[in-house]
Amino acid sequence: MRIVEIREMTASIASPIANAYIDFSKMTCSVVAVITDVVRDGKPVVGYGFNSNGRYAAGGLLRERFLPRLREADPKSLLTDAGDNLDPFRIWAAMMTNEKPGGHGERSVAVGTVDMAVWDAVAKIEGKPLYRVLADRYRGGVADDRVWVYAAGGYYYPGKDLTALQDEMRSYRDRGYKVVKMKIGAAPLEDDLRRIDAVLEVVGDGANLCVDANGRFDLDTAIAYAEALKPYGLFWYEEAGDPLDYALQAELANHYDRPMATGENLFSHQDARNLIRHGGMRSDRDWLQFDCALSYGLVEYLRTLETLDAHGWSSRRVVPHGGHQMSLNIAAGLHLGGNESYPDVFRPFCGFADGIRVEDGYVGLPDAPGIGFETKSELFAVMRTLAD
Repeated sequence: MRIVEIREMTASIASPIANAYIDFSKMTCSVVAVITDVVRDGKPVVGYGFNSNGRYAAGGLLRERFLPRLREADPKSLLTDAGDNLDPFRIWAAMMTNEKPGGHGERSVAVGTVDMAVWDAVAKIEGKPLYRVLADRYRGGVADDRVWVYAAGGYYYPGKDLTALQDEMRSYRDRGYKVVKMKIGAAPLEDDLRRIDAVLEVVGDGANLCVDANGRFDLDTAIAYAEALKPYGLFWYEEAGDPLDYALQAELANHYDRPMATGENLFSHQDARNLIRHGGMRSDRDWLQFDCALSYGLVEYLRTLETLDAHGWSSRRVVPHGGHQMSLNIAAGLHLGGNESYPDVFRPFCGFADGIRVEDGYVGLPDAPGIGFETKSELFAVMRTLAD
């Protein structure tokens, strides 16, 4: 068996929404198809992947560095010892040949996109859902049959008043979500507090609401928000300051004893280790949001989980950013704490399998080989153009 071809394209996920730091009016993502010569049900096995929102398409890096290395590699060197499947770790190593350590930047997005497609193909060749493959390999065959999810939204939007914000959150609750998330930090504190009060009129207890500053605040502002947020008893206060400012995060923990969350903009196990060592994160209450699609893929994510375990963190404290089916499979197969969900934005790359409903804040997974992209018709219509 062998990889026959790898194709990539750039897709738009543009939207007029904004968080405290960026708008998404020109947001793109890369989509990759790994085409093999393995045949299942009369068709070649094709693995698909894409990168999460918030980081742009990495087509230049894919075309100039990472895909040429795979094309130039001996096809047998990318397989398992038995030669009966692709080896994600050997493929990862081939892509990272001649890459210096550190400076993870956007290359982690390019590698993570290909890695997703590789794991999709691996599970399809085995004829199993990816979460079953992961549970068999790393969790003694035990997978979660459902995953906790929260609805991420509450973006700033031209003309979006408090009533529209409430209507959005009400729609998430009507669709089975219990916990919702909203953006803060692009408006003055007093305005954000009014927005929070409006959302709480819909979701009730503060334990049903997360807020996300997207790294906007300096230390003084982060603390001012922390003091104002304390009475609400929120589910979490997310990414108050720059994701690499571990000192800010550590100091903020001295002022806010409620749960905090961060990590979606850290792209390696070394970054994760530094956050745990120096960021003041508390393993009994805080949440980690590393996103495999942005951080070199599942191969590196497994190293991150090993690092967390070595520092006394349970995998149940990890709730990945991204809201996609790859993270959902990882959450179920590797016993993570849950997964983000985008019910309405970043289509068609948001959401999960068609016909699977969110019930009481939990979602199931389809019994389909691979990641399950084929069970999400709107998304698969985009992906299959690469293979056709």
